[in-house]
Amino acid sequence: MNTAVKTYADYNGFIEALRRADALRIRTKSKAPQNSEVLQFKPITHSDMELIFPYLCMEKGRTTDFSYAGILMWVDYFKYEYAISDDTLFIKGVVENDTDTPAFSLPVGKLPLKDSLEKIRNYCNLNGISPVLSAVPEYAIDSLEEAGIESINPLEDWGDYLYDANMLSTLSGKKMGKKRNHVNKFDSLYPDHKIVPLDASNVDGALDFMTIIDEEGDESTMAIEERRMTRKLLDLIKEGDIRLEGAVLMVGDEIAAFTIGDVKNDTLFVHVEKASRAFEGSYEKINKEYAALMRERHPEILYINREDDSGDEGLRKAKQSYHPIEILKKYNIAL
Repeated sequence: MNTAVKTYADYNGFIEALRRADALRIRTKSKAPQNSEVLQFKPITHSDMELIFPYLCMEKGRTTDFSYAGILMWVDYFKYEYAISDDTLFIKGVVENDTDTPAFSLPVGKLPLKDSLEKIRNYCNLNGISPVLSAVPEYAIDSLEEAGIESINPLEDWGDYLYDANMLSTLSGKKMGKKRNHVNKFDSLYPDHKIVPLDASNVDGALDFMTIIDEEGDESTMAIEERRMTRKLLDLIKEGDIRLEGAVLMVGDEIAAFTIGDVKNDTLFVHVEKASRAFEGSYEKINKEYAALMRERHPEILYINREDDSGDEGLRKAKQSYHPIEILKKYNIAL
């Protein structure tokens, strides 16, 4: 990122930037272009995703915010809506670390970035809200600076962990020795295990398995919401959604773990990974086998995004233990 960009290191600085943007919006409201098409947003539904997904594939980054299930899973929590104008996708939701503040995703499509931002400003002027982008990928910062944007605030704890797909699917190399040991122990303890695709034929078992996950999981607001959203994805698989691809780790007739993800361009996004503590090494085993299964299905996969750690220290250590090749930083931006 260009060091000429002014970065606000704390939340208060970002709020002050919003206040200045509000003042500018009030002064310029009467100057909104009369011939500019005003964005018309509507809530994102499952059926809308087939229209939205081709635009997501045009986005060149690898953050989960622009993945199929990354949107579909959290559409209610982040209040996602969308509009398509001039062959460009606009998504409206809330700031990722402040769900009371409306925000927009980085526009994706054929419009030049400067024109897309002007459409967002126009919409905000007419609707009395502050023009804010949230979860903006780092690769876009230079282009935003060229468009005259200066108010940039890092989204701490929301960076996605990106991994080499070959490394996760094979656990090759000295760095992965401990993970291989866990997998080998699982293999020796449970010789009757097998990995099978998660689909409509076995999804009811995964839904039943969620009762165990409820009992073993914590009761934080985010954890409860994440389990609710997991059930939503399972229901969609039951209804026949083919973009959601998962796997189930079986030990005999019991489910030891399951996982759900989706593919965009060269990246596998892992959104759900659930395992029972009753089966030692089940997390490491489902992680490896799912990566291998998906690479076999989709040879184009080079990277695996396993999302952020949300500031949870235990989750951070677990994700770091797989040696990410990059943490994909994101930013909030006041226009």
